Amino acid sequence: MAHTDIWRLSATELTERTRAGDLSAEGAVQSALNRMDQVNPGLNAVVEDLRTEALERARALDQNRAKGAPTGPLHGVPVTIKINVDQKGHATTNGVIALQEAIAPDDAPVVTNLLNAGAVVIGRTNTPEFSFRADTDNPLHGRTHNPWGQHISPGGSSGGAGAAVMAGIGALGHGNDIGGSLRFPAAANGAVTVKPGLGRVAAWNPGQKAERGLLAQSMSVQGLITRSAADLHLSMPSLISADPRDPFHVPMPWRGQELESPIKVAFTKNTFGYALHPEVEKALDAARDALADAGYLVEEIDPPDVFECGRNGYRALMGEVLSLMKNDIEGAGSQTIRDIFDVYFQEFPPILGTELLQMMAKRSHYAREWSLFLQDFPLILSPFLPQPFFKPDRDTEGVEGVHEVLGCAVYSYAMNFLGLPAACVPARLAELPTGPQPINVQIAARRWREDMAVDAAAAIESRIGQMAPVLWDKMAAEP
Repeated sequence: MAHTDIWRLSATELTERTRAGDLSAEGAVQSALNRMDQVNPGLNAVVEDLRTEALERARALDQNRAKGAPTGPLHGVPVTIKINVDQKGHATTNGVIALQEAIAPDDAPVVTNLLNAGAVVIGRTNTPEFSFRADTDNPLHGRTHNPWGQHISPGGSSGGAGAAVMAGIGALGHGNDIGGSLRFPAAANGAVTVKPGLGRVAAWNPGQKAERGLLAQSMSVQGLITRSAADLHLSMPSLISADPRDPFHVPMPWRGQELESPIKVAFTKNTFGYALHPEVEKALDAARDALADAGYLVEEIDPPDVFECGRNGYRALMGEVLSLMKNDIEGAGSQTIRDIFDVYFQEFPPILGTELLQMMAKRSHYAREWSLFLQDFPLILSPFLPQPFFKPDRDTEGVEGVHEVLGCAVYSYAMNFLGLPAACVPARLAELPTGPQPINVQIAARRWREDMAVDAAAAIESRIGQMAPVLWDKMAAEP
């Protein structure tokens, strides 16, 4: 492989070479930076370029290896960090102009864990204001574009991470997910991710002024967006390392006990009255067939009521947001984000007061129903969205826009309310009138079994193929 093509390598392929000494960490990082120079001006995925410190770190990793020091599992892998997470010496802007000088005093646990594993941070990626849109644009850093074309939103809130990874800017992209912010960008860009379950990845921003609300704490998780399922198996064991700054982190190994074969998968196309687009149905059928071919026992059966659980969970979250965040949004947000939140509150009428406490209590009821169902069906294959991914700024188009973007995404935020792991993997490349577009499906799993969700994603990927090579050919053919 030519030096100029090193950026194409997966994290798994990179570490095989960097740890063996066949490729320097500096070479891996420089190739990713060259790719960033080539494509980021048209994407605006990376909004803070960290090349100077990245190359210094890469050279230090090479020197330490030459001296016989042990190498980490992510030795020399170029990664990006989302701008809503603390990285020492850099602003945690969260896409908000008022936070552009909010310099982090220390690294968040996810940054610490990636660095301890030998990764190299090459840049920080874009997010919408307050990281609360499924699209990525803000007055501070501007719009991020999808590498498949400007007819598709890059997703959000980890839109910069998804666009960067799929365009070849780093092999791993850090992101987080309170209602779908890892999975929306994965679906938009044709990437692979797993939303970890509650307590799986240590989280905390050393620069934060107050603790987050209880629902934000229990629904939001940190994770990674990748081009291949194998890279999740490589990187997630490092990301889930313990950190005492998160007192509710659960220190468990990545791999759980192997289950007897065949593993049963519940398969559902239920979209609760929302129209299921033919291309999404084809993606679901392809994913079902791939899992069956891989030896899974797939049975068409609906899980417990996703619609009620998801809608109530997001309404409860909106109640917490209205109570704890509304002043910040009104005081520091743009008119665009204030208008979007007004429509959020229409789409998801906030649950407040005693009813909010009752719904937080009822969360255990929903989680118990799912726990019992997952005893029989350890995995659930479902749509992620009922239709292909939406266009940029769709959520600025009033009630109908927000309804298409978030209202119908019950399979997404239900998993956050339940605290369950859920992988998102492409299962089809649709040729739509607007242009080519990946279609992702979701695989939910038992609590603590992110590894099983990723195994299933790998089985689908191995039979359907990765989207990145197709995308890169498309990008290379464009003027």
